[in-house]
Amino acid sequence: MASGTQWSDLLKAATLDLPPAYFGMVMATGIISLAAHMLGLTLLAYLLFYLNIVAYGVLWLLHGLRLVWFPRRFMADMLDHARGPGYFTWVASSAVLGTQFVVLAHSYNVALALWILTSLLWLGLTYTFFTVSVVKKDKPPLQEGINGSWLLAVVATQSVAVLSAHIAADWPQPYRLELNFLALSMWLWGGMLYIWMISLIFYRYYFFPFSPSDLAPPFWISMGAMAISTLAGSLLIANSPDAPYLESLLPFLKGFTIFYWATGTWWVPMLFLLGIWRHVIRRFPLEYDPLYWGAVFPMGMYTAATHQMNQAMEFGFLEIIPDVFLYIALLAWGMTFFGLLHSISRHARLHLGRKP
Repeated sequence: MASGTQWSDLLKAATLDLPPAYFGMVMATGIISLAAHMLGLTLLAYLLFYLNIVAYGVLWLLHGLRLVWFPRRFMADMLDHARGPGYFTWVASSAVLGTQFVVLAHSYNVALALWILTSLLWLGLTYTFFTVSVVKKDKPPLQEGINGSWLLAVVATQSVAVLSAHIAADWPQPYRLELNFLALSMWLWGGMLYIWMISLIFYRYYFFPFSPSDLAPPFWISMGAMAISTLAGSLLIANSPDAPYLESLLPFLKGFTIFYWATGTWWVPMLFLLGIWRHVIRRFPLEYDPLYWGAVFPMGMYTAATHQMNQAMEFGFLEIIPDVFLYIALLAWGMTFFGLLHSISRHARLHLGRKP
């Protein structure tokens, strides 16, 4: 039997370098749950929903302990160009879980509480991170400071739009108008932020040396940011009968939603090809990394977004994409979750004095 001190040491070791982006697990699990529900896999959707509630609570506990035990590391990560954007997963995960409570549990009170938390986190993190990034004295060069995780700020912004649009459908007027306007504003701002950031990321891609280690999983957020933008736009289209200003903007909403979807779709084969280059050609080891949740989330989001757009625009012919992509996302989720369990088991054996 391990002593209480051993377990305490194990917990401290687990939180010491806990990546801020670990909430990507909640994002990935939540959106795959929602996608499964959209495509009729109800039992799977609810199992992942309940798992997500547990994961969300455990991660808040671990990050809370990290703040208490290692406050300097906690704050240093928030102010770091590379790790700081990971805190935006706190925003997006809260919004995704809130959306699950709307769609799966029809619990609007819990969803409203998560919407308030999401909004406060978005305000605090957005203006803290970007302000400090501007004014701090020591900054890394572009090739070291920019990566796909910066696009988590876009995902966080669009997640506020998605949850706002879902809650708006249940609110009475005039609050429904106001919440839809907030969703519209966040959708537009997220699109503008993507344009700014992807320009820098493209520049980093094509004009600086690129090694396999540079192709970290968060680069998949390049596609995920466009997928969640597509989802938010599709929900605004669905909400247009309840908001005259949305109805007047329908051609614009539809055009930009397709624009976002097409951009996200362009990224899919590119990211798979780069993944083959990284792991097959350059033989970069494929082992568990918490950042891989940042690659699972875009797959699930692309599935859900394509299905929602197909419904909102009554295309019909695109449904084959989510039908196939859901199983790709589930495979990626299963492999990453197995990697998580294996990593936890290995670290527990090491810290409790047993050989792995």
